[in-house]
Amino acid sequence: MPTNGLHQVLKIQFGLVNDTDRYLTAESFGFKVNASAPSLKRKQMWLLEPDPGQGTAVLFRSSHLGRYLSAEEDGRVACEAERPGRDCRFLVLPQPDGRWVLQSEPHGRFFGGTEDQLSCFATAITPAELWTVHLAIHPQAHLLSVSRRRYAHLCPQEDEIAADSNTPWGVDALVTLIFQNRQYCLKSCDSRYLRSDGRLVWEPEARTRYTLEFKAGKLAFKDCDGRYLAPVGPTGTLRAGRNTRPGKDELFDLEESHPQVVLVAANHRYVSVRQGINVSANQDEELDHETFLMQIDRETTKCTFYSSTGGYWTLVTHGGIQATATQVSENTMFEMEWRGRRVALKASNGRYVCMKKNGQLAAISDFVGEDEEFILKLINRPILVLRGLDGFVCHRRGSNQLDTNRSVYDVFHLSFSDGAYQIRGRGGGFWHTGSHGSVCSDGERAEDFLFEFRERGRLAIRARSGKYLRGGASGLLRADADAPAGFALWEY
Repeated sequence: MPTNGLHQVLKIQFGLVNDTDRYLTAESFGFKVNASAPSLKRKQMWLLEPDPGQGTAVLFRSSHLGRYLSAEEDGRVACEAERPGRDCRFLVLPQPDGRWVLQSEPHGRFFGGTEDQLSCFATAITPAELWTVHLAIHPQAHLLSVSRRRYAHLCPQEDEIAADSNTPWGVDALVTLIFQNRQYCLKSCDSRYLRSDGRLVWEPEARTRYTLEFKAGKLAFKDCDGRYLAPVGPTGTLRAGRNTRPGKDELFDLEESHPQVVLVAANHRYVSVRQGINVSANQDEELDHETFLMQIDRETTKCTFYSSTGGYWTLVTHGGIQATATQVSENTMFEMEWRGRRVALKASNGRYVCMKKNGQLAAISDFVGEDEEFILKLINRPILVLRGLDGFVCHRRGSNQLDTNRSVYDVFHLSFSDGAYQIRGRGGGFWHTGSHGSVCSDGERAEDFLFEFRERGRLAIRARSGKYLRGGASGLLRADADAPAGFALWEY
């Protein structure tokens, strides 16, 4: 498969939470650091970088400032260094409960404290020197085994997750990381948790929780017995092996999970490449040949469609559409026009894609009618995590409303019907809109919401009122935005 940005390893951004549940923060003023923030925002995000000297030390770079954390010999800490020096080198010492201890490599002292009283001068480890790692990336991704170069996916027949897939195709390749009790669980697309013995269970327990470790930019998952997840056997079944130190077999990359979609034309048939290179609406069921990976360009917001046969949709002679391109170009880019429950696609020749009488797709129409409209269905998010500009969407405690500014997230369940989505939350209640634009999560009946994929990795959600769901100053989810931009766009 050509890369063209299809396989992009996520930069692992994270927050560090101290024993009083406050996040390590890098301030712009004076480049000071403190542990005062109650939630994970921009100033609380950090990147882990390997030491250029190829040693075991690591560097902590503020995502917000682009500067490095440092500790002087007298214990004073700051985030001022534009280039990493000797005082920026730290050793990460994972603890049995999953938390980290940060030790200055040149000075041997431990980093910790509370509020604005942080220092790196402790000679012994106390609760004040313990830090919990909280990932700041969107938690839904693909998991790639570094040693086998194969993707993890759910195998329903064998009732396991196996790292044996060449491509992360279909809903089975989606993995959701669940932050719980200062550790992480791996949740499959059918909402089950991976236990360290390889079994999938419906409820989280001690053996479904893992401590995250970083090694050379890769992830390792340590279970409660100190052993690491790895692909085992010829099928690559994911379970804890014998190793108590992470080697290549125990390392994984997290890759961005692009939306995978199916399209249904006016003849009620699925768009497919099953019968050759021509893209045609001629199938009655949705399988791999009817599934397309949709990637939105960051600059133009136009999209490409990549097929399971290894080719992008591309405009050819006389307006035809074929799945033959191996590289992204102007002719593989399509502009999406959202038309309620349907979408229209405009090709690089300025014409709309339509379904011809024989079912083949061609960009030959100047106007949009029934033959130019398609149902577009997202298939690889049966469970959904949403993040806006202020944080994740999560149920508000003691209320039927939804917060939009949380460091933790809730997982919501999606269903689909005739171009619209229904969203179900904790306890089985459906999302619904109330008076004055409020959005609640305790509906007995499903309400339809429209998804519009507006930017790379971000969508807009339109309520039945025609308004878009947004976050904002109140911290509550509301359906009162006029345009799909800013606080009305959601990472998914």
